[in-house]
Amino acid sequence: MSDLPPLPNTPPNGADQQPQNVQPLVVNMQYVKDLSFEVPGAPEIYTSMREQPRIDVALDVQARALQDGGNVFEVTLQIRADAKTADGTTAFIAELAYSGIFTVNVGADVLEPVLLVECPRLLFPFARNILSDVTRDGGFMPVALTPIDFVALWQSRRGQGGAPANVALA
Repeated sequence: MSDLPPLPNTPPNGADQQPQNVQPLVVNMQYVKDLSFEVPGAPEIYTSMREQPRIDVALDVQARALQDGGNVFEVTLQIRADAKTADGTTAFIAELAYSGIFTVNVGADVLEPVLLVECPRLLFPFARNILSDVTRDGGFMPVALTPIDFVALWQSRRGQGGAPANVALA
């Protein structure tokens, strides 16, 4: 057996080496963590509303490690949509926390932007669809969120205090 040449990509003498196929970012799963839709003025709001309500949207991103020193993280995209009629009456309130579990194999210097920019960018289309469906199913025009610039959001939050924005790594 000693006459056989080593296999390609096999280190000599059986030395350990990093696997060649490690991906920097893997989406393990995604899920609705919390969903709430309220129409406090129902059913009267449906008969009294004459025009589409004004919708204010708030968005937040949070990330946390699922194990100390590990590379598996939960990233949550939180969206709140408050709709008010022209006279200030609340038409509906929609709140969604959409999460994903990610395996992240990057250096510490780029971990924060991967968690707070790339991960929410992957979650956003699914969260957008859920919010659109729930508002439509609630009897209103679907809320169609415009694309979010997660880089600008992350940079603005960093500028507010210079510290990582909503990342709990332990």
